[in-house]
Amino acid sequence: MNPLQAFGEEFTLVWDTGVFGVSVGDVVTALLIVLVFLTIRRLFFRFVVTTLQGLTRRTKTDIDDQLLDALEKPLEFGFVIVGLYIGGHVLPLSEEVGAIFERLVRSLIALVLFWAIFRSIDPLSSLMDRGIEMMGSISMWDTMKGFFVKLGKFIVAALGIAAVFQEWGFNVAAVLGSLGLVGMAVALGAKDFISNLFAGLTIFLDRMFEKGNWIQTPDVDGNVEDIGFRATKIRRFDKALVTIPNARLAGEALINFSRMTNRRIYWKIGVEYRTTKEQLHGIIQDILAYLNECDDFETNPSRTKTFVFVDSFGASSIDIMVYCFTKTTVWGEWLACKERLAYKVKDIVEGHGTAFAFPSTSLYVETLPFGTPEPFPIPGQAVPKPMQK
Repeated sequence: MNPLQAFGEEFTLVWDTGVFGVSVGDVVTALLIVLVFLTIRRLFFRFVVTTLQGLTRRTKTDIDDQLLDALEKPLEFGFVIVGLYIGGHVLPLSEEVGAIFERLVRSLIALVLFWAIFRSIDPLSSLMDRGIEMMGSISMWDTMKGFFVKLGKFIVAALGIAAVFQEWGFNVAAVLGSLGLVGMAVALGAKDFISNLFAGLTIFLDRMFEKGNWIQTPDVDGNVEDIGFRATKIRRFDKALVTIPNARLAGEALINFSRMTNRRIYWKIGVEYRTTKEQLHGIIQDILAYLNECDDFETNPSRTKTFVFVDSFGASSIDIMVYCFTKTTVWGEWLACKERLAYKVKDIVEGHGTAFAFPSTSLYVETLPFGTPEPFPIPGQAVPKPMQK
C-alpha cells in the first residue's frame, strides 16, 4: 500500500474516532457554530443595540436608557448560550452526557434570566419616585428606595440560586424544611441582627431621621451618612465616622435638628445698674422694632414667640432677655443673623447713653485693720506732729 494512502487512512480513522467516540469533524462543527453566534452577537450589538440606544436617547425619560444598559451583558451571554446549545446538539453525545448537557444549558438560561432581572431592579426603581409626594421628603424616599432595592436584589439572587439548584435535582423545599432546626439555632445566635433589622424598619416607617439629617443622641452628634439593614453611619463634625446599631438608635432619645422649623436665639444682655428706667424701656423697644423689621427673624405669633423683657437683677447687671427665632435653620446663615443682631444691640445700648455691665466686686471697709497710716513727708514742709491724747 502506498505510504501516503496509508497515512490518509490513519488520519481518517483518527478524524472519525475523535475524543470519547465523537469525531473531530463534529467537534470542529460545534466550535464553528459557537464562533458564528459570537460573531452574530457582535453584529447584533453593533447595529441593533446601537439603533435602540439612539431611539432611547430621544425619549424624555432616562429609564429606557438605563434599562438597555442593564440588559446588555445578559443579552451578550444569551448569544453564547444559544451557540452552546445548538453546537451541543451537533455532537453525538451519549444519553448520560446529553442529560448533563441539558441541565447545564437550563442552568445557564436560569442564570441569565435572573441576572437580567437583578440588573433591571436599579433602573426600574426610578418608577417608584412617584412616592416622593406621599413621603414628603426626597432624602427620606431615597433612603426607603435604597432599602427596598437591596431587599429586592437579595430576593432575586436567592431565587436564582434556588432555580439553578433545582435544575440539578436538589429539592429546595425539602432542603429548606430540613434546615428548620438549624435556622432556629441561627436565629437565636443572630437575634441581635434580627432586632437591628426590625429597628431599621421602624426608623424608616416612623421617619425618625433620614440620610443627611443632623441628629444628636446620648452617644454621638453629627450628620446621618447611611442607614443600613443592621446599623446607621453618622459622620461627626470632626469628620470621624461612627457606626451605631439600629436597635440602639430606635430605643434612645434622639434629637433631629434638621426638622427645626426655625432656629432660636436666647440671650441675656446685662447693662449697668446706673441705667435708668427710661433707658431700659427705650432699649427694649428698639430691639423689638429691629426684630420685627428685619427679614432675618420670624415674628409671626402663629409660628414663633418673640420676647424682649427686663428679666432679672444680676450680681452686677440688670439683665434683659432676648428670645427670638431666625427664619433660616442653616448653621452658617444663623451665625450671620446672630452677628448682625449683636452689632445692632450694641449700637442700641450705647445709643441710649448706657453701657454693658461686666462682673465686678465692690469692697466696703469700715476700719482699716492696721490703724491709721503715717503721713507721707513732703520735702520742704514741716511734718505735722501727732496729736497728744
